[in-house]
Amino acid sequence: MTDPRRDLPSVSALLESAGVRSLLEQHPRRVVLEAVRSAVDAARDRGDAQRTEQQWLASIASAVQSLSQHSLRRVINATGVVLHTNLGRAPLAESAVKAIAEIAAGFSNLEYDLATGERGSRYSHCVGLLRQLTGAENALVVNNCAAAMVLALNALAQRKEVLVSRGELVEIGGSFRIPDIMARAGAKLVEVGTTNRTHDDDYRRAITPRTAAIVKVHRSNFAIEGFTSDVSVDRLAFIAAEHGLPVIHDLGSGLMVSLDEYGLTGEPTAAMALASGASLVLMSGDKLLGGPQAGIILGAANLIAKLRKNPFARAMRVDKLTLSAMEATLRLYLEPERALREIPVLSMLTAPLKEIDARAEAIAAKLRAAGIEANVEESSASVGGGAFPTAAIPSRAIVLSRNAQDAERKLRIGAPAVIGRMSEGNLLLDLRSVLPGEDDLLAEAIIKLTP
Repeated sequence: MTDPRRDLPSVSALLESAGVRSLLEQHPRRVVLEAVRSAVDAARDRGDAQRTEQQWLASIASAVQSLSQHSLRRVINATGVVLHTNLGRAPLAESAVKAIAEIAAGFSNLEYDLATGERGSRYSHCVGLLRQLTGAENALVVNNCAAAMVLALNALAQRKEVLVSRGELVEIGGSFRIPDIMARAGAKLVEVGTTNRTHDDDYRRAITPRTAAIVKVHRSNFAIEGFTSDVSVDRLAFIAAEHGLPVIHDLGSGLMVSLDEYGLTGEPTAAMALASGASLVLMSGDKLLGGPQAGIILGAANLIAKLRKNPFARAMRVDKLTLSAMEATLRLYLEPERALREIPVLSMLTAPLKEIDARAEAIAAKLRAAGIEANVEESSASVGGGAFPTAAIPSRAIVLSRNAQDAERKLRIGAPAVIGRMSEGNLLLDLRSVLPGEDDLLAEAIIKLTP
């Protein structure tokens, strides 16, 4: 019996075909060559040699498209989790995107003082705005909040003891734990109190000549209820002052304006944390602040100076694009109403339910007009990003019931990719976490599912 795989065309023959030559005009030869080899290998594995030229071309074109697709792609977040860590957390404000484009397109004064004509410091950028917005004496921007913690502890408490309540030894994203981060920073962790109750005297009894700092970790990604107590930052500041120790407050979320009037309560702002007496406040840039990934350190000028001189500061420094986006984001906070309107995270969290409902109904109407069965139902969105962990934000979701599992997969691997959530066999696409400008794209992506 003759093996049908002997009839497979050669790679060189396929490269010479008219359709593949057209692909070579549009894509790098290396990509097309790999696509041809992939198509031939797939046909060999299936024993599928009897294919028309058009079938070969379709297979090769599909492989080219797959190979040309970027690994990091934009997706539509329809999960209902606004600050979804797996989906990149905060989308940037339009002004921040424009700032990145302007700086990326040419040279900049990243480390050059335009006034004196001499070398400058990248650490000077954003400092004035952060001081103005929070009341901090000084500020430093590094690459994320965990880096801020490592830098602070290494600069202030290397080979010394740091006191932390047992109830604050949390695990953050990616299985990274606060105790492990502290250990890597070179500090010795001293646990005080119990998981649910820690008192002033627990800290006082633990202070020794080896103690270098007290750390307060804001429990932003979970809540402890019932028989509980902890020590506030202002009380810790009083205790620390008795012994000449700094208080390092890991605030986490980076909230800059109160969201109390929108039903999101219990999260202190950066200014409140500093006013409570913390020596240093550490927070993220890409959570509730709504900017790029960064770790922001606010606080006493003498302590910030020590951090800047630490060798880790260079290893953890941010680039010009991060600084440009951060500065543009911070400028929006000079007018809080504008920040709530133009910073996407804040806008999504505070959007009136009737607005979300209207958007969902408009999309559902388009889908029904295209013959797709779609309903709008009540939904509950969340903040995400380890902030307001118990908050349930009223929302609306488009519900796809027919072939929901298949629809979920196709939307997830489509272009644009759409990420929803499955619930009781249905696919829910929550509009609270979808940017308003993506509504038409979302509708088109769903319509593409129909044969």
